[in-house]
Amino acid sequence: MATVERILLALQNEGAGGESLLGSIKIAVMPIVKVFTMCSLGLLMASKYVNILPASGRKLLNGLVFTLLLPCLIFSQLGQAVTLEKMLAWWFIPMNVVLSSIAGSLIGFVVATIVRPPYPFFKFTIVQIGIGNIGNVPLVLISALCRDQSNPFGDMEKCSTDGTAYISFGQWVGAIILYTYVFQMLAPPPEGSFEIDNESVPLKSTPMSDATPEQAPLLAKEEGVTSTAQNKKWEIKDVLAFLYEKLKLKQILQPPIIASILAMTLGAIPFLKKLIFTPDGPLFFFTDSCMILGEAMIPCILLALGGNLIDGPGSSKLGFQTTAAIIFARLLIVPPVGLGIVMLADKLGFLPPDDKMFRFVLLLQHSMPTSVLAGAVANLRGCGRDAAAVLFWVHIFAIFSMAGWIILYLNILF
Repeated sequence: MATVERILLALQNEGAGGESLLGSIKIAVMPIVKVFTMCSLGLLMASKYVNILPASGRKLLNGLVFTLLLPCLIFSQLGQAVTLEKMLAWWFIPMNVVLSSIAGSLIGFVVATIVRPPYPFFKFTIVQIGIGNIGNVPLVLISALCRDQSNPFGDMEKCSTDGTAYISFGQWVGAIILYTYVFQMLAPPPEGSFEIDNESVPLKSTPMSDATPEQAPLLAKEEGVTSTAQNKKWEIKDVLAFLYEKLKLKQILQPPIIASILAMTLGAIPFLKKLIFTPDGPLFFFTDSCMILGEAMIPCILLALGGNLIDGPGSSKLGFQTTAAIIFARLLIVPPVGLGIVMLADKLGFLPPDDKMFRFVLLLQHSMPTSVLAGAVANLRGCGRDAAAVLFWVHIFAIFSMAGWIILYLNILF
């Protein structure tokens, strides 16, 4: 009985941030509970009992989020928060994304070497461990956390604006990594397809015109541009067109990235920032409209994510051992390494002083489940079914792991 009383007293004692341990757990767990609740509603809407979010509806909803709602959120929040001085002070955010991908990929290489995934999924395993979700899921968590009046970061509006700006500032680097490094890592094996046991699948000798869209739509474009460039004079427009295709700029310049670049460019120029992003500016109506649309991003993406779980993990050739290794490494091994990177950067003076939200976002970038966009690239390369299975299980277990890591981070920061 005395032991129980001591435990209860310890739970009620205030910590460094003025919150009891139970209060800290509540602050950390509530965003996850909100995410889980909204995903559950999406699952219900997609079930056969309601069926108002079928696969076609979820596809349209995902397209709406990616093409309109998410860019509007990024443009309005990042544009209001950013200045040229702040961008120089925030330089470690994109660097942290790069370091996260490098550290995660090295961990993925070690894990893949140990578990020996089935051929040809060695590089696939590295990517699934190394590339985390630095956009949608952190935005959802920050939004849910800042909505709580008892959040440790203070003012709800400032908490949400700063958190969204920090997360958005790193997304352009993540897109470059996805459509360069990840795209090359997920190249089909010499046999020409990940379905190497299926004799009906065309091998690499198959003519390009007969290949499926997943096998190489980009390669066809590249070859066409190359041959055209060789036959034409190297005029400026031809060089630019060649570089546009060769560097895969069409894939890199997605709507959220364009919104980030526009917000950073306009926000860094004082005259344009006052014109567009200040409440008394003549063009603020456009920013205000984007803010209204951006508020719909979080519920829409969570409903779609929950609805996608209705199909289950599907069939995968990875096997239990490889799938379990990916989940364990991504959710339990990568975050402590990221914590070490952020703490070292803090000690070296690379981070803005006394900005706890800045540090919190950096830590979240190392603690997220596998990137959903990495799954989109995997689908483009012909291994989308296996990526979907991994994404299903990683996101299920991430509900529990993210709650634990957020509790730890808040206790470290406060």
